[in-house]
Amino acid sequence: MDFDVVHLICAGLDVHKKSVVAAVAVTDPVTLEASYSVKSFSTNNSDIVSLRDWLLSQNCHDVCMESTGKYWIPIFNILESHMHVILTHPKYVKAIKGKKTDKRDAKWIANLFRFDIVKASFIPPPDIRAMRELSRYRLKLSYMRSAEKNRYQNCMTISRIRIDCVLTDPFGKTATRIMDYLLSDKPFDEQICRELIHGGVKVGSDAIIESIKGYDILSEQRFKMTHTKSHMDFISCSISELETELFRISRPYDTLIKRIATQPGITELSAVFILSEIGSDMTVFESDKHLASWAGLTPSNNESANKKKSTRCSKAGQYLKPLLIQCALAAVKSKKHPYYAIKYQRIAKRRGKKKAAIAIARMMLISIYHMLLNNEDFHPDDYEAVIHPVKQKPVTFTVENVLQFLREQGADDNTLNLLKQQYNIL
Repeated sequence: MDFDVVHLICAGLDVHKKSVVAAVAVTDPVTLEASYSVKSFSTNNSDIVSLRDWLLSQNCHDVCMESTGKYWIPIFNILESHMHVILTHPKYVKAIKGKKTDKRDAKWIANLFRFDIVKASFIPPPDIRAMRELSRYRLKLSYMRSAEKNRYQNCMTISRIRIDCVLTDPFGKTATRIMDYLLSDKPFDEQICRELIHGGVKVGSDAIIESIKGYDILSEQRFKMTHTKSHMDFISCSISELETELFRISRPYDTLIKRIATQPGITELSAVFILSEIGSDMTVFESDKHLASWAGLTPSNNESANKKKSTRCSKAGQYLKPLLIQCALAAVKSKKHPYYAIKYQRIAKRRGKKKAAIAIARMMLISIYHMLLNNEDFHPDDYEAVIHPVKQKPVTFTVENVLQFLREQGADDNTLNLLKQQYNIL
């Protein structure tokens, strides 16, 4: 198979922690043969600037580099404003084992990029990247807070405090007040505990008091719970400050965020997270199906010898996919906007609840794609048909109806006469 040379002058970068090897491929326009210039640089800032100047001196404005950990980011940021930089996954440019060196890897990347057969990764613009950095950090903090909550509840179990079995939220107002009182050095007083119970609690005060009677908080558990609680408060405060900063830097996209939030199950904060992952320009994706596949919300293809080994969703979209599934689960519980709830019930009857949740998440992402692409609010074409379905009258089957249907399908008179004789139809 012959490939056309797309980039006459291009470069391939083999990125490492302490060094980066650059290979510039210059193609002769007549013979289409390439000559290579290879040079190594360190990853110090001054050397990265030297790499940029060297590439420009070679009249190279198209660069392809592999995404190695986080080491590609400072190089990408310096080169981005001066040339066209393509980032690709290492699996698409991996050389053959046994013939791998840093210089050969750089030349191999440049050669693949010369024919434009490298699959580029999606890199959003700098402002979206800033939103993505903070939104992912916020997600990590929420994981840390959940881990601390689990440790806190484990200490409650060891200390024979079963308030989490009585109250719906073991970190609500009532539970927090009671636990602060139990962790203090004050002697246990049942009347004081009853006064700490919030008036909106549905469970009776006797059940709450019974769940904490006979507790025994050991010194090590008391120390652990005190520090765990202070750590949870610190993480919660950090998350609040981080969300404030997220909304500040996402202010230029307020219109898009509010438009995404018109969907059931999506809040403005969730819309910020979604926008930080997919960006605001939908033209970078070939279609809505491409976006759904990129987010890991479509069945994967693993077929050999006409045998499908697995159709599970891919591991792509490790940040976006869980977020969309959470939004989907919230949307199917909405009574005010039952559009997705009706669709969810229909799919769940046939395919199960888990696959139905994935299907709803995919529908929501496709809706977001068209909302951003066409600058329109959420209003699907089948909205009225789903919300207000038209009840069809039951059809009464008679001999005349059946014969008329067969005539419309092309049956001739001889066929109809044979049927009449066979079934004794007059």
